[in-house]
Amino acid sequence: MTAGSTDPTRRGIDTLDMAAAAAAFPEQVRDAVAAGMDAEGLPSREGIANVCILGMGASGLAGDLIAAAAEQFLPVPVVVAKGYDAPSFVDHSTLVIALSFSGDTEETVQAAEEALVGGGRLLAVTTGGQLGELAARADAAVLAVPAAIPAPRAALGALAVPPLIALERMGLFSGAHEWVEAAVRQLQRRRDTLVAPASPAATLARRIGRTLPVVYGAGSLGSVAAARWKAQCNENAKVPAFANTVPELCHNEIAGWGQHGDLTRQVFQLVLLRHDEEHPQDSRRFELLGEILAEVVGAVHTVRAEGEGLLAQLLDLALVGDFVSLHLAAQEGLDPGPVPVFDDLKAALAAPASEEPSR
Repeated sequence: MTAGSTDPTRRGIDTLDMAAAAAAFPEQVRDAVAAGMDAEGLPSREGIANVCILGMGASGLAGDLIAAAAEQFLPVPVVVAKGYDAPSFVDHSTLVIALSFSGDTEETVQAAEEALVGGGRLLAVTTGGQLGELAARADAAVLAVPAAIPAPRAALGALAVPPLIALERMGLFSGAHEWVEAAVRQLQRRRDTLVAPASPAATLARRIGRTLPVVYGAGSLGSVAAARWKAQCNENAKVPAFANTVPELCHNEIAGWGQHGDLTRQVFQLVLLRHDEEHPQDSRRFELLGEILAEVVGAVHTVRAEGEGLLAQLLDLALVGDFVSLHLAAQEGLDPGPVPVFDDLKAALAAPASEEPSR
C-alpha cells in the first residue's frame, strides 16, 4: 500500500495479506515477464497447429485470459479445457499449456498426463508440485510462478503473463511485450485511484452492500473480466455472484428477469463492465439492458475499462473487481484469504468413498 492509502481490510482481518497482493498487482504483471523470458526448452514453433490450455479455478481463468488476449493474434486456434480429460484432438501438433498454481490440481495434472500420452508438447506454468514433476519427467519447459504469492487467485498476472511472453518467443504472438508494458502502465494508474481515500471500489462495494452482484461483460474480454469479478466475490467476499456474456445473454438470460421483480429488486444489483473492444451492436445492447433491467434489480452500475489495448483493459477491469471484492469482505468483517470450504471438499474427495448401504 502507498503512504496514506486506504486499506480495504481496515474493518476486518486479512491473514494472507490479500489487500497488499492486490495493490502489488501492477508489479506482479511487470515482473512476470522475466519468467517467460528465462524459461528454457520451449517447444519448437514448427508444426504447431493448435494450442490447448489446461487449468481450473484461478489458474483456469488465467487460461481464459491468455486465450482472450491472444486470440486476435495467434495464427492457430486456442481451446481452454477445464476438467480431468484433455481434448481428443491433442497430438504432436498441439502446444499444451498446463496451469496450476500449486502444481497439485488433480484435474489439471491428469489432463496434462493424458495430453503427453497423446503427443502434446507440454509447457507447465506452476510453483512446482506434481505438475512440475511431470514436466521434469517429460523434459518439458516450466514457467515458474512465485510461491510467495498468498493464493492462486492473487497470482493472475504471474500465471497469465509468462505464457504470453513464451508464445512471443516461439513466434506465435508478436508484440506481447508491448501489450504487457501498456497493461502495467494502466494498472499502476488504476491502482493509485483504488488505494486512495476516495476509492471508487469502496464506493461501489458500499452501494452493492449485502445484495448479490450480477456481472455482465461483452465479447471475450468482457466475458473473462466478468468471470473474474464473480470468482473474486465468491472467494474473497464469500458471497454468491453471477456472470454472463453479451450478446449471448440477450438470447436467453434476459427473459429470466421477466417476473419476480419485487424479489429481484431486493436481492440483485447489476454491474456492467464496458471496454473499447465492444462490437457497436453490443454497445447498443448495454444501453438497452440498462433500461430494461433498471426496474427489476436494485441498481445498475457501470465500470469502464481504461488503458491501451485488449490486455490492458482486461487486467484493468480485473483489478477493479479485486478491490471491490476486498471491500465487500471488509464490510462484513470477513477474512478474504482462507476458503475453508475448499479444504473441506478436498479432504472429502481424498477420503475413501463410503460403502453403499445394504438394501
